[in-house]
Amino acid sequence: MPNPSPTPSIELDQRTGITLAIADRAATLSFDDLPRDIVVRAQHCILDWCGVALAGAHEPLVQILVDDAIEQGGAPQATLVGRSERVSTQQAALINGAASHALDYDDVHASFTGHTTVPLVAALLALGEQRNASGQDILTAFVAGFETSCRIGTLLGTPHYDQGFHATATVGSLGVAAACANLLKLDMNTTAHAIGIAATEASGLKSMFGTMCKPMHAGMAAQRGLHAASLASRGFIARPDALECTQGFADTLAGAFNAEEAMADPEGGYFLLSNLFKFHAACYLTHAAIESAVRLRTEHSLKLSNVASCTVRVNPASDKVCNITNPTTSLEAKFSLRFMTAWALNGADTAAITTYTDEACSDPELMALRDRVQVEFESDLGRMESLVQVETQNGETVEARHDASIPIADTAKQGARLMTKFLGLTQPILDEGRAAGLAKSVETLSNSGCTVDVSVYLSR
Repeated sequence: MPNPSPTPSIELDQRTGITLAIADRAATLSFDDLPRDIVVRAQHCILDWCGVALAGAHEPLVQILVDDAIEQGGAPQATLVGRSERVSTQQAALINGAASHALDYDDVHASFTGHTTVPLVAALLALGEQRNASGQDILTAFVAGFETSCRIGTLLGTPHYDQGFHATATVGSLGVAAACANLLKLDMNTTAHAIGIAATEASGLKSMFGTMCKPMHAGMAAQRGLHAASLASRGFIARPDALECTQGFADTLAGAFNAEEAMADPEGGYFLLSNLFKFHAACYLTHAAIESAVRLRTEHSLKLSNVASCTVRVNPASDKVCNITNPTTSLEAKFSLRFMTAWALNGADTAAITTYTDEACSDPELMALRDRVQVEFESDLGRMESLVQVETQNGETVEARHDASIPIADTAKQGARLMTKFLGLTQPILDEGRAAGLAKSVETLSNSGCTVDVSVYLSR
């Protein structure tokens, strides 16, 4: 493919040149630049993605997207996770991205305020399969896209998310564009155009949380970012200052512009070091409350019958994300602090996806416990922090606090927990040998000359 570097005949906003600076970092990153620890953490992200994608591959929303893609037709270029159908690369990016976010069990990042991995891997495996890319190229492109997503997320800050945009869909599209540009070996200017194309296509509303549209947001980001990089590689141009220009991405979707913070190197040099994995299959902003409730139940032998009342104290940011008061479906339950806390107090296995059923939401005893849980907001608590206080029937008050924003520093410990999660997700779908083969494929992606063969294990 050609790798043009055109400049549109418009007056560029030279406020900072941040789009080109971010594009340059993404375009010039090579596998040899990556420390071993970063390679391992990237492999952890891909392994986690494979598990959640396989588990979500036959959710109703995924089937609808598959049916629509088959009806539309297209070149059979890429594998669909856990399925026998093959579709075009962009269709695969959409469907696999949605499948991997269908259970809301994928990783998150605080600076991104969203789900960083799902759109990246969905797009890169589709494009990598089509181009017979090496595992090293996939890992490099993944890190390039991950770092781009987090820098742009930092640039916009919390106003973007707080005013109603789902960053997984919006910022995620730009991160995917940068990742695919890296895989396509595009230069800095062309990568900036890819980011600009993705910026004008980006959309996604937080008001859709609890519906099929939220998982589709991840697929949209994968599809649109891949599309943007493909167009840019063919000479399609946008503004190469799309992030900073007047009425550009930052002005329009955030009204904030934290350039210095966005371009500063995070602790350890990579945003990937502070990635957060989910070990409960619900919205990440409920995890601190879940962990606190589990601790209280375990340390104080709490039972449903002796909980008189419960107060969950969280940051106000949770109100518009995961404060569905009376959920009636399993999707809504994942975004209900009241329900998830009650479930954890009642001893539910919140790590098992089979726990999340619509029937559980209408269980009379669980509903009664949920109604004894109240949510209160305190600004001095971190966005991912929670304080849970339980008053027992005998008048005793016990409490526990947890901060879910702290990542696991030990890669071996993180890897072991992720493998347990991966096996729990895949063993109902794959036999032991195929599950082990898939894990081994991810583990060997960094080997020289290894091509992307993960798709062999992803189709039934």
